[in-house]
Amino acid sequence: MKPAVTYELLHVCKQTGARRGVIHTPHGDIQTPIFMPVGTQATVKSMTPEELEEEVKAQIILSNTYHLYLRPGQDIVKEAGGLHKFMKWNKPILTDSGGFQVFSLSSLRKINEEGVEFHSHLDGSKHIFTPESVMKIEEDLGADIIMAFDECCPYPSTYEYTKNSMERTTRWAKRCKDAHKTENQALFGIIQGGFFEDLREQSAKDLIELDLPGYAIGGISVGEPKEEFLKMLRFTTPLMPENKPRYLMGVGTPDYLIEAAFAGIDMCDCVLPTRIARNGTALTSHGKVVVRNATYERDWSPLDSECDCYTCKNYTRAYIRHLVKANEILGVRLLSIHNLRFLTRLMENIRTSIENDCLADFKEVFYKKYGYQD
Repeated sequence: MKPAVTYELLHVCKQTGARRGVIHTPHGDIQTPIFMPVGTQATVKSMTPEELEEEVKAQIILSNTYHLYLRPGQDIVKEAGGLHKFMKWNKPILTDSGGFQVFSLSSLRKINEEGVEFHSHLDGSKHIFTPESVMKIEEDLGADIIMAFDECCPYPSTYEYTKNSMERTTRWAKRCKDAHKTENQALFGIIQGGFFEDLREQSAKDLIELDLPGYAIGGISVGEPKEEFLKMLRFTTPLMPENKPRYLMGVGTPDYLIEAAFAGIDMCDCVLPTRIARNGTALTSHGKVVVRNATYERDWSPLDSECDCYTCKNYTRAYIRHLVKANEILGVRLLSIHNLRFLTRLMENIRTSIENDCLADFKEVFYKKYGYQD
């Protein structure tokens, strides 16, 4: 039986070894490397599906198992016909397992071999997630790609804690595979192991033996210094299968996206573009612009003169600053459109650079203009 999701390698950059490919899913193809906007509660904050498709040029979005389980409940989403119909999004969707949220949002939690007992961040009510229950929730939500239930270690963690956590994550992945029955979904495993190379290597080896349709790197970009992030990214990615999608979880700054592509990653996601939009900040070709600052009160230029988004083609920094200062929702929406499009356009340029065997040249120019130190 053909897997629900497959990866096709199109080109390898001769300059860097970065890969250009396409992921085939039941709801369409995804050109990679790709940035995936996060729609935590079945919506990318303040965006309509039409804006995501037509203005942002998003190819795939994420939703969150933990949040949708708590509200409106997986039964409601299932009754609506699944996430695609519920949120009127006809392109691919990925749902995470809720593992990160269980560990990051709930301080009252108990972890054992069976699963995790936690308290809702909404009302304090008690719930239990097991690999089997998470698979049922994700099957009811109906995304194209679903993630195995894992434990994301805090940073820093001891070797002993990280080893026990990694081994439990592998056992949970096996249970997820056994419990997952929906044929038109692809179950991805998550490589853990903290910042210990031998644990990362063991995690990758054990999960690859399960022969899942794709694999993710979890547990990095969790507050560690950039040099530690890069070291573990560059160590772990070559351990992943070449013929399957490679997903780096929770990454969304331009430098991390470029470094991910360099390492051979296909998929990244992050809430960053909409989160900083709500704080009045724009990503631009020359670095971040905090548009709420007084210096932009009479600035009649677009957020980014090099950007092709709806916001930059129609509005000035001065007007957007006014909206943000006045707490008008349109300001957040315009900044969100721009920030999301900035990152999807960055990935378009990365894909073109890979095809033209010049990704290192692109990185050098981008870093210099943005203000990054390599």
